[in-house]
Amino acid sequence: MRSDVDRNGAAEADEADGGARYQNRELSFLDYVARVLAAAEDKEAPLLERAKFLAIFAEHLDEFFQVRVAGLKGQVAARLTVTPPDGMAPLDQLREIRSRVEGLVKRQSATFVGDVVPALAAVGIVLSEWETLDDDDREYLVKVFEERFFPVLTPLAVDPGHPFPYISNLSLNLAVNVRDPSTGERRFARLKVPPLLPRFVVMPDGERFVALEQVIAAHLDKLFPGMEIEDHHPFRVTRNADLTLEEDEADDLLAAIEIELRRRRFGHTVRLEVDSQMTAEMRALLVRELEIGDEDVYVVDGPLELGGLWNVYSLDRPELKDDIWVGVTQPRLLDAEGDPADLFAVVRDQEVLVHHPYDSFATSVEAFIEQAAADPNVLAIKQTLYRTSGDSPIVKALIKAAEMGKQVAALVELRARFDEKANVAWAKQLEEAGVHVVYGLVGLKTHTKTALVVRDEPDGMRRYCHVGTGNYNPKTARLYEDVGLLSADPDLGADLTDLFNFLTGYSRQTAYRKLLVAPVTMKTEIIRLINAEAAKKGDGRIVMKMNNLVHPEVIDALYEASAAGVKMDLIVRSVCCLRPGVKGLSENIRVRSIVGRFLEHSRIYAFGPREDRRYYFGSADLMPRNLDRRVEAVVPVDRPELQARLQEVLDVNLADDTLAWELRADGSWAKAPTTKGVNTHLRLQEIAFDRGRRRRSAAAGAGAGAGAEARRG
Repeated sequence: MRSDVDRNGAAEADEADGGARYQNRELSFLDYVARVLAAAEDKEAPLLERAKFLAIFAEHLDEFFQVRVAGLKGQVAARLTVTPPDGMAPLDQLREIRSRVEGLVKRQSATFVGDVVPALAAVGIVLSEWETLDDDDREYLVKVFEERFFPVLTPLAVDPGHPFPYISNLSLNLAVNVRDPSTGERRFARLKVPPLLPRFVVMPDGERFVALEQVIAAHLDKLFPGMEIEDHHPFRVTRNADLTLEEDEADDLLAAIEIELRRRRFGHTVRLEVDSQMTAEMRALLVRELEIGDEDVYVVDGPLELGGLWNVYSLDRPELKDDIWVGVTQPRLLDAEGDPADLFAVVRDQEVLVHHPYDSFATSVEAFIEQAAADPNVLAIKQTLYRTSGDSPIVKALIKAAEMGKQVAALVELRARFDEKANVAWAKQLEEAGVHVVYGLVGLKTHTKTALVVRDEPDGMRRYCHVGTGNYNPKTARLYEDVGLLSADPDLGADLTDLFNFLTGYSRQTAYRKLLVAPVTMKTEIIRLINAEAAKKGDGRIVMKMNNLVHPEVIDALYEASAAGVKMDLIVRSVCCLRPGVKGLSENIRVRSIVGRFLEHSRIYAFGPREDRRYYFGSADLMPRNLDRRVEAVVPVDRPELQARLQEVLDVNLADDTLAWELRADGSWAKAPTTKGVNTHLRLQEIAFDRGRRRRSAAAGAGAGAGAEARRG
């Protein structure tokens, strides 16, 4: 496995040189994608996990082209001269992206075709070619084609009476050249591979697969009867899919989103993927008709659209996957008999910090909302929803609460990229059930992860809160690493009340008691906390964990703190525009990235020496979009035992020498050398399991003691 992402660059930089102070955001993301691909290349990893990482890599590249490359192409077309903080012009970025992606795609194909496919075959999971099938296999696939595939296929000819058809975004297609044997006339046709059909057709034994386009290609004579099939090749188109609202449409955000979803289908082409055997003639036709340049064409030596490997990963072969992890229920959330505790009583007594997927989402956050929905003393529930699913227990609980007459308000962010259509659908379901649904704010995307429950209790109204780093989505809660706080703190409850009033009504709230709120106070406060460490004359300490570090003002503050002697550890999963370890600029900063089975998603910010450290976590990365153009919330953690849990997470991340990558001063990433074999995800699983086991042992001991006392009595 390659341990370095190649990069040219100097190890030292002049502070005045903007191009040296910051790394390019788009290229940094490709570095992250390369780290994902490296996980697929790891021969020590379980085989189906490697196939999964190939699928994730393919999906990341798809999104990158749909949004980031599309944006750069738009800047070039508009002849914008504004350059990003790193000083790299849009056209230069596109050229470098082209070079990097070509190398990554070659690695992807080599890994899949030359490594993963043979390894899968060795354990009985065969990705077969049509030509290698025996008569019985072909007979089976002929029947499948005739019964399931043929009725839904629509060949589209291109001739004077049939213009070149529209090629939908991310669709897999077959380009076919046919010849009329009577007239000798040659024609081009396009055949779309329906996305609702399986990417790989499974054989009766359940463990052999054939690529769908090969099955269709073997039956082209039935789709073009009486014609000679000269040649056929798969291709795939990626289009601009970034969703941008026109101001005059934003008065009705729901209608505007639906309009933009229709527009997205017809975005400009930004990438054409073709197989390596496609003829120059056919490729030239596609380039011409799609109105793109040769620089937008990527040749793939192997199957296109490897995101379809998810259905291979879904095979029931546990020995080829990571061990299943089921989140444990925190001891405090269970009563003496091991049954679910009264969450309101628990949280009223003491705040609870949850860490997913190590702590169960179902028995903590889901249970909190479900209990609130069923409790007759709960009068109101307010919640932000960024990404979730219509069959989510949380959505069902909100509907139930509204049907019971409670005041329920849901801030649904319709502009959650690539989830817009699903969000529109289930947001309408909430409205129909009587939930007060607010569709975000014009000009600000609502990204905060917060919930507020108002309960009538004997001593008066009490507010219960949840503030987290992850979406209220039970599916991603099993795959994404996130933290959350359940609290009855009055100040926090008052802050969330003010925040929801800002989101659902008219408010110019600018001051909060505990929360750091973007775009109001967060950026200023984060920079103030950094500067406060810089003022400690060499005794300052900063540890941060996040998905992305991009904001130039924050990066500049970190550079200044480094110059003042502040020691910093930054754990940045994806994009990092800061350059660490540069003499005279950032020699006190270390940056690492953890890439493994769980997606590192939490944002934790810690300031000060360990014995006197301030901790915060929340929804915001340190990016311009998060701090300047989104509604975000970050909460302080004050209780020592909860601070210790956050520090435990940071310590494990910093000790990791199995999943970790380290960012060098020249901008290249290198795999951390393995000495102790610390794996963040396995270690945190062990900690969560041990915490639950100690509680069970204590409960068993208490029960045995009570039994002995009863016998003595």
